[in-house]
Amino acid sequence: MSRIRFLPLFLTTIFLTPVPPSAQNIDPKEIIDRVDRLLRGDSSQGRIEMTVVTKRWKRTVGMEIWSEGVDKALVRITSPKKEEGIATLKVGRDIWNYLSKIDRTIRVPSSMMGSSWMGSHFTNDDLVKESRLVTDYEIELSYAGLRDDVDVYEFRLVPHEDAAVVWGAMTYQVRKADLIPIWARYYDEDGELKRTMTFEDVRLMGGRKIPTLIKLVPADNPQEYTQMIYHDLKFDLELPKRIFSLSELRR
Repeated sequence: MSRIRFLPLFLTTIFLTPVPPSAQNIDPKEIIDRVDRLLRGDSSQGRIEMTVVTKRWKRTVGMEIWSEGVDKALVRITSPKKEEGIATLKVGRDIWNYLSKIDRTIRVPSSMMGSSWMGSHFTNDDLVKESRLVTDYEIELSYAGLRDDVDVYEFRLVPHEDAAVVWGAMTYQVRKADLIPIWARYYDEDGELKRTMTFEDVRLMGGRKIPTLIKLVPADNPQEYTQMIYHDLKFDLELPKRIFSLSELRR
């Protein structure tokens, strides 16, 4: 069923900021596709440290990750010792969690896609995004120029009517110089800001320049956040097929 979205006036004002003629020949889809693929490549393998901060507790875990295209991913906790071996496997839109302490594999039902992934501010739905942003969203350049003395592009993304996505709209800010993302903002269908993701600490890793610190902050609890720090990341590897299997999930 098609969805009609009404954006509040302040968002309409942001989105309709005039774009200078010098920026009108760029391809918004090409830039957002590059941003979407930046930390993934055709395949990848790496080590990440995830820290989750809430009002009540703070938790840090080490993880090893593997991915192939947009359809396959395996994430395994490597530290602390009490959580070692907990893992998540994604194949297409299916997710399985392996609980190492009780040696049990659980398939995540569709009703739980909006639930927290591994206790973080990311959701299961974030993990199973089946297609790229350029497939599900109409993308427009909304601003080009200086923000805080940095030359940037800003993009507005609105989902196609038949797209199976959570967000009513998204905005991205990208540095002109190297097309590295600075932030992404996520809105519901009423145009209310729900969360902000920032991209920081840009370094050379795996042969490409990437932001190695990604922070996700919910709009309704700005003192909380989930932070991902990339300690190692390699791209475009030949990964064994067995990696993305239930048997490997339980290893």
